[in-house]
Amino acid sequence: MKLQIGMRIPPKIGAEGLELTAAWAVQAGLDVLDVPHLNPEVKQICDVAGIGIGSVDAVQMGGTLLSEEDARRENAAEAVKKQITEVAALGAKVMFMCLVPEDHTQSRQESFAIWKDTFPEIVGHAEREGVYIAIEGWPGPAPHYPTIGCTPEMWRAMFEALPSKHFGLNYDPSHMVRLGIDYLRTLTEFGERINHCHGKDTEILHDELYECGILPATFGAKYGFSEGSWRYTIPGQGDVEWSKVAVRLDRLGYKGAISIELEDHRFWGTLEKEREGIVKAAAHLRNYF
Repeated sequence: MKLQIGMRIPPKIGAEGLELTAAWAVQAGLDVLDVPHLNPEVKQICDVAGIGIGSVDAVQMGGTLLSEEDARRENAAEAVKKQITEVAALGAKVMFMCLVPEDHTQSRQESFAIWKDTFPEIVGHAEREGVYIAIEGWPGPAPHYPTIGCTPEMWRAMFEALPSKHFGLNYDPSHMVRLGIDYLRTLTEFGERINHCHGKDTEILHDELYECGILPATFGAKYGFSEGSWRYTIPGQGDVEWSKVAVRLDRLGYKGAISIELEDHRFWGTLEKEREGIVKAAAHLRNYF
């Protein structure tokens, strides 16, 4: 099984500028970049460097798309449709979204009702343009965890409401591990709706789990990219069995990229650490993909 390996661009690496970032990524053996935006200049830089586009971030990452205010929601939907048309013209196939409402106290049930009204038109437009939407399973910030699209319960309801394959998942097992969701069973039930993948892992911290359970630590987490009983890691340093993920993705016929999302306190804070983390993560993923 040979899949493209890429990365979301970490802050210190990205601060070097896209030309240097793309050149370094190719040197590090990566095949694609997930970019925060795509225009002709970005496309040209990546083409010259010889690296592909993995995903493009939606201009509205949830937020106003789930607003209770009709005008804000309609403007957001039009902006996303316009962006879909623009990135499709540049050859992009995957648009990345995280459906966090702008009001974090808005319940997931309320957000789902708004989503159900708003997204059929967006997804219909994406289908006409040949673009696939991939939603992220990050549950959102504590204490409300307001994101929709991060549990099987919600995925089932979403995919029943919108059967088009052009609306699907960004498969990121790190979020499922921290939430106690079976990330392999997710592939069995929802594998046909996977439009993109993130290479990120989670370590369950059992001593900390004893201290605070699944609740966020009262007096602060001991590690970065953690809430107490878990921490995000690069692939290979957490609880995800990537060999089993690879077998199931291969059976599903997945042809997209595995893009490293670097959120690991051990490989953070300097350009050198970020580069080390990306290289180590890619080396581990290459064992299976």
